[in-house]
Amino acid sequence: MVRKLSTYIPSIPPIDYTTIWKRGTKLDLKLSDTIIESDEPVVIAIDSSGIKVTNRGEWMREVWKVHRGWIKVHIAVNVKTKEVVGIEVTDEKVGDSRMFGPLIDQSKESLHGRKIEQADADGAYDTRDAFNKLAENNIKPAIKIRSNTSTKARGSPLRAKHAREYLEIGYKSWKTKYDYGKRWAVEGAFSLVKRIMGESVSATKTEHMFHEVGLKLKFANILINA
Repeated sequence: MVRKLSTYIPSIPPIDYTTIWKRGTKLDLKLSDTIIESDEPVVIAIDSSGIKVTNRGEWMREVWKVHRGWIKVHIAVNVKTKEVVGIEVTDEKVGDSRMFGPLIDQSKESLHGRKIEQADADGAYDTRDAFNKLAENNIKPAIKIRSNTSTKARGSPLRAKHAREYLEIGYKSWKTKYDYGKRWAVEGAFSLVKRIMGESVSATKTEHMFHEVGLKLKFANILINA
């Protein structure tokens, strides 16, 4: 496309794929620069999804039973604007709950100090550490509690309070009270990226894979706000 464009606009020199790729791996795009500034408080949703490392050699891996692995991307999304406000990329061995705290910290930074009112997440984040992180930052939790959960504090008073309320009013009433259905905004972000930019990465080095996934999510914000 660039080569053809350069025949009409000589000032735009054609560049090859290698040049584009090298520039891409060095592109330092800050997440905060892709988010529209506002004073409105924010409700975020947190979740993770898997990204295949490459489509190449899929048949060979299937035949020879070679495990290639995959990347795990953890994100926080503004449920109103659908913007990604926090990104953590890890390998497949890192559990979801371990990235909850870093996503909260990153969201606060990228939102330019805006108040995070509530954090929505599924049962994978039902941990004392997650609730304590929200308590430290005065953020209301909307984390789905296990049906057989204990209501004892065990080091997290906020979780105990949330669990008692959840069990007392039931899932349907709890879902309505916290508008939990908006948590699916995070699935929309994953769907947008995978639909437009593919479900795998092209890079082969781990650091470049992580960088590529991060850029895709940041570009998604730019598309949303275009």
